[in-house]
Amino acid sequence: MNSIKYFNKELINTFSDFVLGLDVGGTNTNISVAGVKERKPEILISFNYKSREQNSIISSINQTLSFAKKNYNLDIKNACIAAAGVVSSSQDLVKLTNTNLQISTKEIIENTSLQSAFIINDFEAVGYAINLINHNDKNDIHIIKEIKEIKNKKPKAVIGAGTGLGKCILNYNNELNCYIPSPSEGGHGDFPAYNENEIEIANYIKKTRTSHEPLTYEELLSGRGIENIYKFVKFKNKFNETNFTKEIDESTEKASLISKYKEVDEACSETFKIFTRFYARCAKNFVLDSLATGGLYIAGGIASKNISIFTSEEFLNEFTNSYRRSDVLESVPIYVVKNYDVSLYGACFAAIIKKLGEKK
Repeated sequence: MNSIKYFNKELINTFSDFVLGLDVGGTNTNISVAGVKERKPEILISFNYKSREQNSIISSINQTLSFAKKNYNLDIKNACIAAAGVVSSSQDLVKLTNTNLQISTKEIIENTSLQSAFIINDFEAVGYAINLINHNDKNDIHIIKEIKEIKNKKPKAVIGAGTGLGKCILNYNNELNCYIPSPSEGGHGDFPAYNENEIEIANYIKKTRTSHEPLTYEELLSGRGIENIYKFVKFKNKFNETNFTKEIDESTEKASLISKYKEVDEACSETFKIFTRFYARCAKNFVLDSLATGGLYIAGGIASKNISIFTSEEFLNEFTNSYRRSDVLESVPIYVVKNYDVSLYGACFAAIIKKLGEKK
């Protein structure tokens, strides 16, 4: 457990309410206490836990609530949990996709001091957080392509590769005066291969997982996707081994090293060219599906650490490569979300919006 932020006790009276936000992923679980000011959350306390080291998140929630009570005399009653998995229609249960954690709001309310809690998909949380993004803050966002024409209230698309591949569509809600995300499991959609080489990639990966089901986008656009492509590239092209090859092969963090050496190692470079092309293709199809002319927002750890791939000709040419609708794609602004706490802010904002919606 690691506390990463504290705040001045004198600020307590400047907030109208407090909420608990959770971001539970395949690798990390982040829990925060946020103060509410003019409908917006400000993260005041934040803790990090390793998801695979937890059998349940209840003890982590109780530690956070206890810390807030002991140090700041805060009694927090409402929570939103952003989780990387398929959430039940009643928003009370989720089994995480890439770890053994299962979360039940009924168990949380029975075993903590919280009075209400609900679960949203982790990329729904990123979607909610887009409402809070400051487009003039380089710590929040990197502008890949800006469009002069302002497209207020048009649909937006959010996509992001990390431990898995997430997607959500944002539609503007006039009553709540903000964008509301629709969850998606589009990351598990079938991967479309364009040519013989891409068919070879698909068949190679399917063979390594000993399964005959179609290859999904997530198996290419994720940390393990980078590893999959790298293994195929080495198998197919027989690149000479370099000083970096052994380090990558022996590492448990292969994707980050492949990224690190993409400018100096041929196999890593070829891996990221393919990865970039597939990322652009997936984003293109998603924008066309959702007609997200309000903007494409690319989130996730891989994007924020590899911004240069989205400014490359490889990405931009593939993104606009469309038989009849390149005009639509060329009119879409593109951004990379850089704020690490985006899912936490989104979960906190979702808790605020839910409470506002209940009052209406």
